[in-house]
Amino acid sequence: MTSPSPTLQTSAESEHASSRRWWTLSVVALAQLMVVLDSTVVNIALPAAQADLGFSNGDRQWIITAYSLAFGSLLLLGGRLSDLIGRKRTFIIGLVGFAASSAIGGAAGTFGMLVAARAAQGAFGALLAPTALAVLTTTFTIPKERARAFGVFGAIAGAGGAVGLLLGGFLTEKLDWRWNLYINVIIAIVAVIGASIFVANMHRTGPRPKLDIPGTLIVSGALFSLVYGFSNAETDGWDSPLTWGFLAAAGVLLIAFVLWQRRAAHPLLPLSIVLDRNRGAAYSSVLIAGAGMFGIFLFVTYYLQASLGYSPIQTGLSFLPMIGMLVLAAQLSTNIFVPRFGPKIMVPFGMTLGVIGMIYLTHLDLNSTYAADVLPPLLILGFAMGSIMPASMQTATLGVDRHFAGVASAMVNTSQQVGGSIGTALLNTLAATAATDYIASHTPPSARVMAEAAVHSYATAYWWGAGFFAFGAVLAALLFRRRGQGLSLSHDPAPAATTDDAPEPVVAH
Repeated sequence: MTSPSPTLQTSAESEHASSRRWWTLSVVALAQLMVVLDSTVVNIALPAAQADLGFSNGDRQWIITAYSLAFGSLLLLGGRLSDLIGRKRTFIIGLVGFAASSAIGGAAGTFGMLVAARAAQGAFGALLAPTALAVLTTTFTIPKERARAFGVFGAIAGAGGAVGLLLGGFLTEKLDWRWNLYINVIIAIVAVIGASIFVANMHRTGPRPKLDIPGTLIVSGALFSLVYGFSNAETDGWDSPLTWGFLAAAGVLLIAFVLWQRRAAHPLLPLSIVLDRNRGAAYSSVLIAGAGMFGIFLFVTYYLQASLGYSPIQTGLSFLPMIGMLVLAAQLSTNIFVPRFGPKIMVPFGMTLGVIGMIYLTHLDLNSTYAADVLPPLLILGFAMGSIMPASMQTATLGVDRHFAGVASAMVNTSQQVGGSIGTALLNTLAATAATDYIASHTPPSARVMAEAAVHSYATAYWWGAGFFAFGAVLAALLFRRRGQGLSLSHDPAPAATTDDAPEPVVAH
């Protein structure tokens, strides 16, 4: 009996490896969707949860803040742990922990129990999110496949918030607010099974580096102070001592972190990762897009529900065309436009579309209709995010030494989280001030005046969102290298470091 030819064996092995990679993408995408949508799916459930558990309006913000504080402050630690203890192990731990925290939150009988569960969700999300991106980075090393994979991942990162609004509305109306948390258990079970089968479990070669404990404590404190400072600005205002105290502490700690990383034997975040011009541009673009996008989800949601009288489900459905356009743009961008034009063209192009979409939204009033006035800017903004996110996320992790893929991926999530925090605090404050000024200049404050003041406040937020995108367009055009210019790669102090001749990361453990 003759054995198969080497050519046929090689072809079969190649097809099997390719199939495994795409199944890995499905698992990673599912985990990323769970983390991203959880930042908005709970928002719609808040009124029902408040009525059920009986907490005050002042306490309500902690349901959101507990998650964002834990998530934002522990991201770099989560990314580095995935580098140290292995991607697959960290990924599964993150999934199981996130599911358990969600189950506890769903079953919460008190306000304190719900807040604690949300904080635990944030902590495990900080472990899961950068690990998911690191798995993707180190699994897809063939440029064409890498582009397609990051197109899917970028689309999920951009659309997850809108999916959360749709899912949250459906679950709250048709089932119970608790299912906004229970749904994560179902998603996590599927993802754990998939990860166990498809995510590669490769072992580290050479000595295991140590965790930078001082650096971890410093940067976690800095990120906590930064996120808390912006969250406090949203609730107590910019003149609050707590706001400025925490923001000042964040600045001091970030400077201390940079100084420590320059001398640490095993740095948590090698500065060469963020100081590379292309990666710095990519992180900045993700941060700015995150800040600008907040205006879309938050204020368009307010407008549709409060001004036009939409139900939660109708509001979620209203974002579906935007999601479809975002997914389409992400695929076109990564498969056609980014390979041809590079991020130096595509990211500023997407930012410019963001400016146009935001300015379009400023024309909304109490008599606007969805088809003529709301749908067109949502489609424009969907295409904008589909052009920005995949190109930025792919560039942010391109060429990073495999031993630092996790922490480099964590910087993407950190940028998005910080951008969202800045957007939350700044746009909410500006909108509230605009509403107050409008009412003061249109007395007496009738119901009509109050409704018009709300629309005016949204328009103010959109104008500032347009400003964010405009700044992002200029910054990206200046920072991103032209195509053909080499990417300066980060260097691992260990002998296994990559070189400037290796444009793609090698498969990691």
